[in-house]
Amino acid sequence: MDFQKPVKIISDLHVKYAEKPWIETVRLVRRCMERSRDQSKPCEPLSRCLERLHETLTVNSVNTMMSRLELIAKQTGMGFHFTEATCYLTADMFYMEVLLLPAGRVQDVKLALCGEAPESNESLLQLLRTKDFVEFSLKLADLSNLYGLFRDNERKMKLFASLQLLGKDLQKISHLPRAIKESDPLVDTVLNGRIGYLKAGKGDVPVTILFYISPSDILKSPKSTVAAMRAVGRTAQVLVGPSDASHNLQMASVMPQPPELDPQGLPVMYPVSEIPHETLPACFLLKLQPPLPLFLSFVNNLRQITEVDIPEVQLQWAPFPKILTRDSFCTKTCAETLDSSQDAVFKVHLPGESAHSYVLPGGAWGSVDLRGTVVDTVPFTHPGHVPALLEVLRHQCAINTLLTSCMTSTWPCSDAVCDLHFEVLPESHKSFSVTFYQPDFDSLVVLLVNIDDSHHLTCSVFAAGLQDPSVNDYISRVMSRCMSIPLTMKALWGKLQEIATRPPPPPPPVCPPADPEVEDEHRAAPSPVYHNVSGFVAEHPATSSSPVCHNISTSVVAELDNDGETQRATDSPAAPSGSPCYVMSVTTTSQPVVVPPIINTSPPVNPYTCVQLPLVVYSLPQERGPQWGPQWVPQWGPQLLWR
Repeated sequence: MDFQKPVKIISDLHVKYAEKPWIETVRLVRRCMERSRDQSKPCEPLSRCLERLHETLTVNSVNTMMSRLELIAKQTGMGFHFTEATCYLTADMFYMEVLLLPAGRVQDVKLALCGEAPESNESLLQLLRTKDFVEFSLKLADLSNLYGLFRDNERKMKLFASLQLLGKDLQKISHLPRAIKESDPLVDTVLNGRIGYLKAGKGDVPVTILFYISPSDILKSPKSTVAAMRAVGRTAQVLVGPSDASHNLQMASVMPQPPELDPQGLPVMYPVSEIPHETLPACFLLKLQPPLPLFLSFVNNLRQITEVDIPEVQLQWAPFPKILTRDSFCTKTCAETLDSSQDAVFKVHLPGESAHSYVLPGGAWGSVDLRGTVVDTVPFTHPGHVPALLEVLRHQCAINTLLTSCMTSTWPCSDAVCDLHFEVLPESHKSFSVTFYQPDFDSLVVLLVNIDDSHHLTCSVFAAGLQDPSVNDYISRVMSRCMSIPLTMKALWGKLQEIATRPPPPPPPVCPPADPEVEDEHRAAPSPVYHNVSGFVAEHPATSSSPVCHNISTSVVAELDNDGETQRATDSPAAPSGSPCYVMSVTTTSQPVVVPPIINTSPPVNPYTCVQLPLVVYSLPQERGPQWGPQWVPQWGPQLLWR
């Protein structure tokens, strides 16, 4: 009988409520909760039972919608009351109106912040119309956390006013003139704007900043829209949060009217101490979405800019590859099995059925200086901190984009067949190297990548036999365009293959060596005589071993009679060049004649330069040759003395 009694009670309950609607059951459970012995805390089993009942019920009437909204209000710590067809969810800093229609449909949702008139909120309305009560509850919880830091309403009002002023100052900074760097205005605003792309806060949505998007994601996106970029980019919400230390928060605008720029192009702003302010145990926050992995040095840079410490309890330090794999697409098991001493090996598939393997040595990346952590919020106290903070965050985003481009969920891949194998080594917190083997030269090739900031990236290629300086510029442009290590290495491999298959350049022209037999013949033979219309030219005998020729386009050869008078003058055609040449005048007198010195005003000629020019060569009679010859007089320049 004892075992059959509970079964009979449940059976009687089934019979009693078989024909009654679920709403009466819900009311019964609620009355039981109100009769709980501890009025401050309802009975937990009954609360869970009521939640399961609401989740099971189909909202198809006004009463069921009211019951569901009442449960959500109690879960988020808000008040609830209703009229005939309107529900009110109230808090200290805001309240919400939900206008209902028959059959549990929702006509409108209005949100009123402190001191403001209620305005329709489209996002909350769509959540209730689609019966997405879980997301609706999260929105209410965010609103409560945003405006409910303190219990007393006075400090809540001050924080709300300071946050509103901060948002307006950030809008003024974003509208200041600046140089345009990108062809797409939206992309230029996101990547190069002082505040990025700023969306003003409205209702349940705080001020939101879209500050970074990868160039590869821009290329993949079919349309350059804010919604598309926000889905793949990095955003930050501007909030206010509690702080262990008290800070001065603005109660007036820090921007002069009208806004000004200093000579360096930076906005002029007043310190908070020079304007009305309040000292409160709170600070402004940049809530990063999604959280961003940062190097230790970048975390220190953020602290130096704001002079506000990021709580250490929020930071969990680990080797940076482990942080990246845990934060990105890699599975949790992959990140947990990757310790500081283990090499991370990844396989990357590229277009054209090619595959690369990338190794990140655990010993090299496990250095203390290269540790990283995931940062969720960045505290600050002044609007002027935001542009500098965003530049640091963009710099880290650029580094993370490059490193994660060679990290995939295909891990480990030590046994996988890949076309090329690469090793990625850290050089500093903002530079790394990629090493691979080049079989054409049987040597290693090293690509050194320096990321000075998010806008400047340089690559240097070190390879055996590489003498083309344009390769560095080419690879730098490729990596800056795609921000992908595998695509860059594929381009570098193709470039090196092209250079290896180029034919060698022709050797430079070299003057043929002088023939010793020809030189002896020239020494034994009488010196040939030439006459230049532009003047006399003499060659030192010591240099006659080299075939040095001077440009003589026309030679006038004169033969004189015994009386010293000219008998014949002819324009002789050019003769073949290549023999030692001496240019002088010819006389028939038996007495030595001293030719007056002629100063050559033309630039000195390099006697060792080989120039093949046409010359006319005539030899003197044998009987006149031995008794005279040329001499070199350096103080007068080239001339001839007869003896």
